[in-house]
Amino acid sequence: MKTSGLPEMTPFKVGETVKVLQVTGEAGAKVPEHYSTMEAVIIVQEGDAQLEINDEKHLLHAGTVFIIPAGKNHTLTLKSRFKAMVIMSKVSEVKFVE
Repeated sequence: MKTSGLPEMTPFKVGETVKVLQVTGEAGAKVPEHYSTMEAVIIVQEGDAQLEINDEKHLLHAGTVFIIPAGKNHTLTLKSRFKAMVIMSKVSEVKFVE
């Protein structure tokens, strides 16, 4: 599997109380272990990925909607070209585990 580094996570829309981030990347890209300070919803638009939360693996594909619990460390590994939206509270922060 080729490795493309990190997926891109860019702001897409910001409202009064919520924000939407767009996540895109190529097969082999991986978001290192991190967590969100509040719940986040990921809506997969294209491709396949593996979301790992506390040693539980969840396969995501186009059409998947998944709620990621607040404060749970997780990683996202892209299995193919990938595009998704992540919706979370405007005040929520993504923190990477060192």
